[in-house]
This record gives sequence, C-alpha cells and structure tokens, in this order.
Amino acid sequence: MRKVLATAAIAALCLLSTSALAQQIKGEYVETRSADIYTGQCFANGEMGLAGDQAIVAWHVKEGSWDGVSLAGLSVVGAVKANATLGDPFGKPYPAKSVLMVDRKANEQQRQALINFAQEMGGELLRHVVKVMDVPINIRILQEHSASASVHAGEFVKVETRAIGDKDHLCGNEDTFYPPLTNTTHAMPAVALTDQYQGQGLNVTWTLHDKRSAFVGTFERKQL
Repeated sequence: MRKVLATAAIAALCLLSTSALAQQIKGEYVETRSADIYTGQCFANGEMGLAGDQAIVAWHVKEGSWDGVSLAGLSVVGAVKANATLGDPFGKPYPAKSVLMVDRKANEQQRQALINFAQEMGGELLRHVVKVMDVPINIRILQEHSASASVHAGEFVKVETRAIGDKDHLCGNEDTFYPPLTNTTHAMPAVALTDQYQGQGLNVTWTLHDKRSAFVGTFERKQL
C-alpha cells in the first residue's frame, strides 16, 4: 500500500513539474479573409471557389514566452494566398503561400521565436513561408471582447474592423459560417472596413472594404 501511495505521489510530482515547465503565451488575435465568414448558406455558396483564398492573420503577444524566449509586447502578422476557398470542405486550399511580417522591435532570438510561434499557430496555413520581413507592427483592439480593431504592418498590411450591426444582416439567417483559421480562446465575427495587403511574394495584392470577413479575439497556448 505504501509503495502504491509513493508511486502516486511521484507521478503527481512529475505532472506538477511538467506543468511548471510548460511555457504559456497569450494575447490578441485578428483575422481577415477575402470571403464573408459571417453569412448565410446561399451567400457562402456564391463565394466558394471564387473568393476566400486570401487571408491575413495577426497575433499580438501580451504576455508569455515561446522557445524559452519572452515575446511580451511583440507582434507577428501573416498574409496568405491559398489555392482555394479557405474553410471549404470540398476545396483543396493547401499548400498555401505566405509572407510573414515580424515585429521590428524583436531581437534575433525573439524574431526566430515569433516565426516559430506563428507557424505553430497557423499550421498548414503558414507552412510554406516564401518571404519574411521585419516591419513596425501596431495591433490594437479597442477593448476586451470588442470587434473593433486595427492592424498595421509597415506599408504592407492595413486592417480596420468594426462590430457587426443590424444593417449587416442581408438575408436574415446569417451565422458564423466559417470558424477562425487558427485556435483562439475567444473570437467575434466582425466587418472588415479595410482588408489590405500590398506586398510582394504572393503574386497578388488586395484591397477590400466593408466585408463581413473578420474575426477579432484572443488566444492562449502552452508549449511543453
């Protein structure tokens, strides 16, 4: 009996030690797509295969570390061009091409940690990075759990969002048709007043306005 209790105590201690060693990172997240994510079935069907193959994903780290490096106060942004509508269960969007924009304030270790973090969070979305740029990044969410946000990454990315209102219901049966492209702890659909990528590397640039194509939220992740 004593041996069993001792073994259980050791196992519990190991779990606590592993938990203590886990690095936790959390912050704010903004996403835009070139297709509406808050929409009805008929509108979504109309865009599938024609739009939704472009996306911007942005993370601002409020606290925490990745790869043993503190990333508090830093940001990273990805622009993506896929082969089909992202989220379409019948499409084949991958492999996608992406460009990463890394916070210019980061030192060499933080820069690599931000790249690794973004690729881990983005998965297949950011698997094939064709270009990495060091730029000033400003990500701002007006208040917690608010759909109003802005993202600026150098001269290449500009995103402005607002909350969805009554006038944004066009067919009456709108819902969050597509989930966010990455894991979040909270995400609210929003209207992208401006969704812009004007950089190189993707063989395409875009400027879109007034689409129900954004998410604004938070993220939290542990790295063992």
